[in-house]
Amino acid sequence: MNQSKKIESDAFRLVPSRLWGIVPGLGLSILVTMAAAMLEYLERRAFGETWLESLVIAILLGAFVRSLWTPGRQWASGIGFSAKILLEIAVVMLGASISAGMILGAGGALLAGVVGVVGISLAASYGLGRLFGLPHRMATLIACGNSICGNSAIAAVAPVIDADSDDVAASIAFTAVLGVAVVLLLPVLAVALQMTPRAFGVFAGLTVYAVPQVLAATAPISSFSAQIGTLVKLVRVLMLGPVVLFLSLWTFARSDDRGSGDLVRRLPPVHHLVPWFIIGFLLMIAARSFGLLPPAVVAPLSFAARWLTIVSMAALGLGVDVRHVAKAGLRVATVVTLSLAALGGVAFLLIQVLQLN
Repeated sequence: MNQSKKIESDAFRLVPSRLWGIVPGLGLSILVTMAAAMLEYLERRAFGETWLESLVIAILLGAFVRSLWTPGRQWASGIGFSAKILLEIAVVMLGASISAGMILGAGGALLAGVVGVVGISLAASYGLGRLFGLPHRMATLIACGNSICGNSAIAAVAPVIDADSDDVAASIAFTAVLGVAVVLLLPVLAVALQMTPRAFGVFAGLTVYAVPQVLAATAPISSFSAQIGTLVKLVRVLMLGPVVLFLSLWTFARSDDRGSGDLVRRLPPVHHLVPWFIIGFLLMIAARSFGLLPPAVVAPLSFAARWLTIVSMAALGLGVDVRHVAKAGLRVATVVTLSLAALGGVAFLLIQVLQLN
């Protein structure tokens, strides 16, 4: 009896110790996030608008800190928690911004077209990555980030395919830089190609990485373009669930020992095959669609998701070895650029097929 009580007592003492072990790395990640937010504020005050968002600044600043100083073991637990668990929670919260009504309101032909464009872009981007000699995981990260929702997709896919932090950071860094360039160039392209507000909204929604960037790219054209672009972008975000499920199955199949039994019979439980945060993401969409999620909580959840993501990116930067990122630089930049060009071409073709212009 005394032995049983001792074990229970030790278990209870272990929980606080683990929580305290997270604090140093979590605090450091939050500190880098605050610095990134301040730099974004100064940038906006100096130039009148934001060219680099705090999310991008956070990962660059974290990597800069890591290049000057390597955190010791006491920081590792909190940095790892911030880079993984907080980001998974943010993905779940992201589902609150999407509802079935918003998706169906775009029309069947356009919805099918968006799904088709994402599928073609995934295949083309992955193929380009492998053609240029990128490893499977890096090519997959770039394909998902380019085709679905940039940094969020890269972050969501990374744990499923067991990508390391260097691959994730390199993918996000080049995707982020190119994303800023796209925001600047798209309004000019819209005028040059004489796109209608609806056509440009669809084009921006299909090619821009993040929802805020869609708004920034479409606002100079019209508010209608911004609405259409945001809706199309949200449909692309919704593709994250099926893509992660496919990658889970694919990753399991690639690692399976086919000589030891039937693959279907030996599939792991759903909670092992599909990451918990993707299930949560889909449940949040369902809750929003059936009115189970009060409208008053949607904005706070989106706000919290954004900041949790930024803290995670700061932690990711703190775990990056810049030397490894630099080695993959030229090839990664080339693949991301060509992948985005291919995505733009397929998106423009869809606009012509649906006669949106």
